[in-house]
Amino acid sequence: MKTITLLSLTLLLTGTLTACQEQHKPAATDPTVGVVKVTQQVLPLTLMLQGRTVASLSAEVRPQVGGIIQQRLFTEGAKVNAGDVLYQIDAASYAATYAKAEADLRTALATQEAARLKDQRYQALLQDKSVSHQDAEDAHAAFMEADASVAGYQAALQSARIDLERTKITAPISGYIGISNVTPGALVSAAQTTALTTINTLDPMNVDLNESSKDLLELRKMLSRAGVVKGNANVSLILEDGSEYPYEGQLKVREVSVDRSTGSVVLRAQFANPDDILLPGMFVRAKLAVAVDQHGIKVPQQGISRDNQGHAYALVVDKDGKIAKKMVTTEQAIGDQWVISGGLAAGDMLVVEGSNKVRVGQTVKAETVALDTTGKEGR
Repeated sequence: MKTITLLSLTLLLTGTLTACQEQHKPAATDPTVGVVKVTQQVLPLTLMLQGRTVASLSAEVRPQVGGIIQQRLFTEGAKVNAGDVLYQIDAASYAATYAKAEADLRTALATQEAARLKDQRYQALLQDKSVSHQDAEDAHAAFMEADASVAGYQAALQSARIDLERTKITAPISGYIGISNVTPGALVSAAQTTALTTINTLDPMNVDLNESSKDLLELRKMLSRAGVVKGNANVSLILEDGSEYPYEGQLKVREVSVDRSTGSVVLRAQFANPDDILLPGMFVRAKLAVAVDQHGIKVPQQGISRDNQGHAYALVVDKDGKIAKKMVTTEQAIGDQWVISGGLAAGDMLVVEGSNKVRVGQTVKAETVALDTTGKEGR
């Protein structure tokens, strides 16, 4: 009996001690998360596109008359001016044709003068009735015929002069001339399909950019939102080596149709190129200032996550100090930040640190996080 009493007393004392220990156990503290306050600001919205440089003017030099190339009068790769003589075609036959046309015109002019004088005499004799009306009319018709003949020979002389001048093949535009496809002694013709050389104007330089029709539609939707206005036409370039082109360009024209094979629209920008840095055919990337959001929201990328379906969401600390989940719409990345067009509002406390330690509805302790210029957190 005493053994049972002692056992009962021992169990009672053990339970009492356990209860006391649990009563004095400290309560778990709420987890701490780092937050930033969402603010509105004026945001320039940009679009990155790829493209290639195109000469603002390009002309293939072709012969307009046939013959043997006697001379090449330019240095390949050099700068030429419009009107400079590039090639000389053997002009002997064209000079002879011109001389014959000139002689034919002189003969026609002499015939015209004789016919004119005869017509004048017959008109005077007709007044005295010394010649018949028929003879006077025949004399006048002969003069008119001689007059028309002169006009024909004048046109033939002009044509011969043009052909003779075209034996000097000149530059149609100013720019840099390429490699010659012919050498002296080559036979060329006006109907040939191969150009003799090509001239490109490099300053200014055009850049043709490809914008997908999807991006175009999204831009139009963006511009329809309240507070979003169309940006300026300024364009900046990033070259193939990653360096920035020192001159800013202007967007000049947007194609009015979509290319069926690529599903894109061509945009053409123009850049000053005084140092000849840009050459035709170079691959470049361009940044266009397409719009300005007067009430834009930009948040750190670490504050935005995606669910299994790829939908973007953010965790925020509500006014009760609890974690809430908000679905958001991201527009574009600017540095290490996302531009948000929907889901967040000014004043929201966005969780950017410690989100993996909390769940929706959990009470947390929010601590403001300051971001430095490199995008790293620091308290």
